[in-house]
Amino acid sequence: MKFYRSSKWIQFILAVATIAFGSTSVYAQDAGTRIAVVNSEKVFNESNLAKAMQTRLQNEFTKRQNELRDSAQKIQAAAEKLDKDGAVMSEAERVRRQRELADQDRELQRKQREFTEDLNQRTFEERAKIAEKANLVLRQIAEQRKLDVIIQEAAFVTPKADITDDVIKALNSQK
Repeated sequence: MKFYRSSKWIQFILAVATIAFGSTSVYAQDAGTRIAVVNSEKVFNESNLAKAMQTRLQNEFTKRQNELRDSAQKIQAAAEKLDKDGAVMSEAERVRRQRELADQDRELQRKQREFTEDLNQRTFEERAKIAEKANLVLRQIAEQRKLDVIIQEAAFVTPKADITDDVIKALNSQK
């Protein structure tokens, strides 16, 4: 009953996994499979296309970001003024200003959500363009080097199998 929890069961699973993975790697070596690895995040961060993307997005969204920051500062200043002057105001005036501040804060939060959504959407679109170009470069490199498989984001890779810098160089040489 408790076989699945015993150390023998764990040893059995490890033995099966070792045989399965060992035979796969032997088969891959026997077949002459050529494998390379690319770090896509490095491509998205260090290529000239990625740097141009960052500049475009910054130019596109800086004005809105500054407007949101200014609005937040105005609301903060109005809230501080209300806290300071609230004791000498009439109850009706204080309640009216509190409602105005709450409305302004909700509007600011809505605009901040829209800003974040728009920025995320544009970033996704720009990254998709880079990925499309990078995939074309990857295919070219695979054909040139007669690679069978290119893996993205490997847990471990030897420098010999890492083609990330070559992909970045190829992307940077494109117009």
